[in-house]
Amino acid sequence: MPVRGTGTGILLAVVAYGLWGVLPLFFLLLAPAGAVEVVAWRIVLSLLFCAVLVTVTRSWPRLLELLRDRGVMLTLGIAGLLILVNWLVYVFATLSGQVVEAALGYFTNPIVTVLLGVFVLRERLRIAQWVAIGISAVAVIVLAVNYGRVPIIALALAFSFGLYGLIKKRVGARVDALSGLTIETLWLSPLAGGALIAIAATSGLTTGTAGLTQTLAMLSAGVVTAVPLLLFAGAARRLPLAYLGLSQYLAPIMQFLIGVAVLHEAMPPARWAGFALVWIALIVLTIDMFAASRAAAGDARGRATGDAVGPV
Repeated sequence: MPVRGTGTGILLAVVAYGLWGVLPLFFLLLAPAGAVEVVAWRIVLSLLFCAVLVTVTRSWPRLLELLRDRGVMLTLGIAGLLILVNWLVYVFATLSGQVVEAALGYFTNPIVTVLLGVFVLRERLRIAQWVAIGISAVAVIVLAVNYGRVPIIALALAFSFGLYGLIKKRVGARVDALSGLTIETLWLSPLAGGALIAIAATSGLTTGTAGLTQTLAMLSAGVVTAVPLLLFAGAARRLPLAYLGLSQYLAPIMQFLIGVAVLHEAMPPARWAGFALVWIALIVLTIDMFAASRAAAGDARGRATGDAVGPV
């Protein structure tokens, strides 16, 4: 039975992942800024935008309560460092013409999440999940042979984002999306400010000197960062996990198409073979996810029926 608000949830998820999917085109507008300058501005402007949203939504009491919680602050500080790595690697990949490999990282992320569940959370995997992991391992070997190296960008993106999600689970429902992003960027803002000062004192900042389009695009980085995250949070509250898991493939599909069709990145046969193996692994995971979701729903209905006809 569909969850109430599923239609709205699907729309929010599609828009969120669609915006994440076109991020390579946005970051290309920021050239000639390097990855460090882009990410530094992204942190500072995201913090400012979040502060505005916290004010508009009158969320300061909730935020201040979280700021006084040492456990939450430490957890979000670690999460902030992981998302910093993720942002730096992704922007570097985009600006250096490696969008396809970046897309591979986000295709691989669900598989890395399963692996983290095994090694960190000590979860037991179903047979289909082991099959997907095995296929993915073969895919990495094929791609490593093709690239002539391990696909470091893809693995760095997959593991940084996977660990980020794992860390965020520790605070779970206690921290909403807006408060979480506000605190994470607050932790990172001294690093970002220091980086901008260092760049200004050495090579010089490009923002404001590379044309109106680049300047306006850079100034919108906070909005571009926060809006998809907030849309995703709205989708997560309305959608079953299986629907949400399926929608996450939209972003790397769009990134892959941008890399191949728009930016004309090379895709030799061996690379196609590696990607095909990753897609097969994702299909196996997706089928298993829906099967497990249906089985869990059936068990829940069974328990509810048993309760209804039990002794009064």
